[in-house]
Amino acid sequence: MRAVLCKAYGPPSSLVLEDVPAPQPKPTEVVIGVKACGVNFPDTLIIQGKYQFKPPFPFAPGSEVAGTILRKGSEVSHFNVGDRVLASVGNGGFAEEAVAAADRLIPIPQGMDFVQASAFLMTYGTSLHALEDRAHLKKGETLLVLGAGGGVGIAAVEIGKAMGAQVIAAASSDDKLALCREHGADQTINYNTENLRERLRELTSDRGVDVVYDPVGGPYSEPALRAMAWEGRFLVVGFAAGEIPKIPLNLPLLKSCDIVGVFWGAFLQRDRKKTQAHLGELISLYTAGKLKPAVTATYPLERAPEALVEMMERRAKGKIVIVP
Repeated sequence: MRAVLCKAYGPPSSLVLEDVPAPQPKPTEVVIGVKACGVNFPDTLIIQGKYQFKPPFPFAPGSEVAGTILRKGSEVSHFNVGDRVLASVGNGGFAEEAVAAADRLIPIPQGMDFVQASAFLMTYGTSLHALEDRAHLKKGETLLVLGAGGGVGIAAVEIGKAMGAQVIAAASSDDKLALCREHGADQTINYNTENLRERLRELTSDRGVDVVYDPVGGPYSEPALRAMAWEGRFLVVGFAAGEIPKIPLNLPLLKSCDIVGVFWGAFLQRDRKKTQAHLGELISLYTAGKLKPAVTATYPLERAPEALVEMMERRAKGKIVIVP
């Protein structure tokens, strides 16, 4: 089978496409014939050695796959060869076949194709965990989503609307903001051409926002924190801008607000029961038509480095998917 391999830390251009032996499952694993693999920002960090998880070399990036089960281990009883599934695999998704633990498998809902399925798990799982468990977002509250034109951003916009919030989407271009409006954003801010803090004051009549969802970091975090409402919650989701901001701690004191970390990957490991409940909730929202993964581009395996560059340079709108 073919796989895109990282043999040493470096930029996407250092990845190589090679033929490798087909994987064999352990007793509690399955091998999935990969029909699609979502591209996520952590993939760009993992290949550079900048992420919390460092797989042994050589490895294929790609953490969420959708496809059909080709082979299964002797102890796997709840799934069969041929079943359509999506799964979190950690790494190994940029390949024609990938190994997944059986307890990480999710049947693909009826009406969801493989491309949509591969764009579903990480973005919507992260956003639901952030807004429901960490921010305790309430109906009628105001939610600001930074980096709203990306995969997790669109997911946060949709879930925020499903939870009854007023959603303000902030992104770096008008075409990204148009996509946010298509997915339910009530108001939008272009933080490349508008003053983020001043626009938030205008849009909230000086009250401020109740919850900030921040997967971007960089120069946008502090202005958003300064525009928070009393007892607001600031969600630290990631640092796509590259810079980890240094926040003056007098700001949460003056606002009596919380700065809350969101690490969905660790949550996935630590609380399987709640994770399963979240997945059931997300599938129900999808079936009800309230969630629709915004896949804007697909790439074959041989062009996987281009997809990662799109993600690194923050040019991607919505979600990018690799289709082996």
